[in-house]
Amino acid sequence: MRPVAVVGPTATGKSDLAVTLARELGGEVINADAMQLYRGMDIGTAKLTAEEMRGVPHHLLDVLDVTETASVAAYQREARAVVERLLAAGRVPVLAGGSGLYVQAVLDDLRFPGTDPDVRARLEAEAAEAGAAALHERLAALDAEAAAAILPGNVRRIVRALEVIELTGRPFSANLPRPGPPRYDTVLIGVDRETAELDARVDLRVERMFANGLVDEVRALEARGLRAGKTASRALGYQQVLEALDAGGDFAAAAQATAQATRRFVRRQRSWFRRDARIHWFDGAAEGLADRVLSVVAG
Repeated sequence: MRPVAVVGPTATGKSDLAVTLARELGGEVINADAMQLYRGMDIGTAKLTAEEMRGVPHHLLDVLDVTETASVAAYQREARAVVERLLAAGRVPVLAGGSGLYVQAVLDDLRFPGTDPDVRARLEAEAAEAGAAALHERLAALDAEAAAAILPGNVRRIVRALEVIELTGRPFSANLPRPGPPRYDTVLIGVDRETAELDARVDLRVERMFANGLVDEVRALEARGLRAGKTASRALGYQQVLEALDAGGDFAAAAQATAQATRRFVRRQRSWFRRDARIHWFDGAAEGLADRVLSVVAG
């Protein structure tokens, strides 16, 4: 019995495929989308409804409050525990999502260095005073590989990288994922679509999210502390709506900004997953997609 991981960019059809595979293989789905860990973040993360799950149990959905910070290390522990429990029960784990680091944390031998609140607080204060760009330049001087992998505006990851370097005396890049034989003998399935088609699907998805009440969802989550959440408040769609609420409520512009940011995110996801030669790639628009994937899984 081999676990399956269904990965790839946003809006390619991973969730539906994962449900179909789980039904055919006698399995259960494990969420690997960092933002779907959050309770109440349903519309903006395109979380499946109970009807869309078609009776397939799903794990690691709705496990965090929006004020909590998502942790890859914590996710690794929880997801591996679910995988091993399912395997012991004779069920096929189907890991599904587009958060590349989360997927690799489960399947590969990633180890996460400890933290020091004092060091982190000092670095965060430096970032607030000098700006993210200055800290990113420092990171580039200390560890060029890590700097290339972290966006210059991602303060949280820049601070974390500098913290690890200071605490361990080793490059942060030494802890970056290195693809190797996948844990549990997992079959990795990648789903992608032609770029223009996927861009159109992203635009339509965002349009539907706003039509289906994303703004009201954000308002409700704001009352539950969304703005205090370091991870949740930066999620695609949620960040743009919060900015629109602060700027007078131009939600049409927020929708446009969300679609644009999501298209950029898709390209980063594609770049991340395409470098992993273990993944069997499929066109999400292909006829008989599930049957083709099942043939690979069985092989």
